[in-house]
Amino acid sequence: MKPKNILVFGASGQIGRNLIRKLTKKNYKVTAVTRNLHQKGYVLKTQANPGYIDIVEANIFDSEKLNELVSKCDICINLVGILFEKRKNTFNNIHINFPDILSNFCAENKVESFIHISALGVDSAVDSNYAKSKLEGEKKVKKNFQKALILRPSIVYSVDDNFTTFFMTLLNIFPFFPLYYNGNTKFSPIHSSDMAEIISMMIENKINSQTIECIGPEQITYKEIINNLLRSINKKRLLIPIPLFLANISALFLELLPKPLLTRDQLKLLKYDNIESGSFKTNFDLNIPSKLFFKNEINKYSYMWKEGGQFS
Repeated sequence: MKPKNILVFGASGQIGRNLIRKLTKKNYKVTAVTRNLHQKGYVLKTQANPGYIDIVEANIFDSEKLNELVSKCDICINLVGILFEKRKNTFNNIHINFPDILSNFCAENKVESFIHISALGVDSAVDSNYAKSKLEGEKKVKKNFQKALILRPSIVYSVDDNFTTFFMTLLNIFPFFPLYYNGNTKFSPIHSSDMAEIISMMIENKINSQTIECIGPEQITYKEIINNLLRSINKKRLLIPIPLFLANISALFLELLPKPLLTRDQLKLLKYDNIESGSFKTNFDLNIPSKLFFKNEINKYSYMWKEGGQFS
């Protein structure tokens, strides 16, 4: 039987790399799309045996190239997303326009399955441009491809993330750290390998036409996340609750950096709990539980932020 061809956009990210390894081990053939072959290609080549992965460089708004790629696949997966806007990489372009174009091509080419990664909590974060763009992108996808599978993960973390690694860098440098909204916001962090396993099992079980919330095995607050990271890197820091008006002023300046430390839109997102809503099924309801706990996993790579590194 001919192996199914799976087309993955956003393949070089933390979820994408884990997903490629899982899919190719199950004898799927993966076409990994990257915008910079010279920068990302050498990493992607190591994720699968030769013959099971093709790496293609493409602009995600090159309609002719997109249509050509989609026409050759059985399953299409969109992992593309951004946390802040930069030049042409706006929330509208990445979270709305691209999923709209891609899902249209999937429908026209009668692709078997289309999996779109959104984000948890976008229904409630009504004042966040990020959340509004994610929600609008979901609507476009569902309109164009009725059998689409929408996955809404909580915060995804790993050694390759921009979340725990970023915080550990800051905690390693500064003697104090701000707590927004008193650090009470709740999260269900999910490890990138657990997230990849969920996607893999969705494909295996041919699950379509649903919105699934993807959560980790625990609920922890923002303050607990910071304290776990501090313990992991053997540091003690003063955690200071920051009034909202001061937080907004600091975010106004921090978002001007080439890689923003914090934006005003991200500050709005931090108001809302990032846990299961009860409105949709979760991966646990589908008997695909997340198995990796936050505290245990960060300990496996936090040595890079300790004094003395792995020899501390």
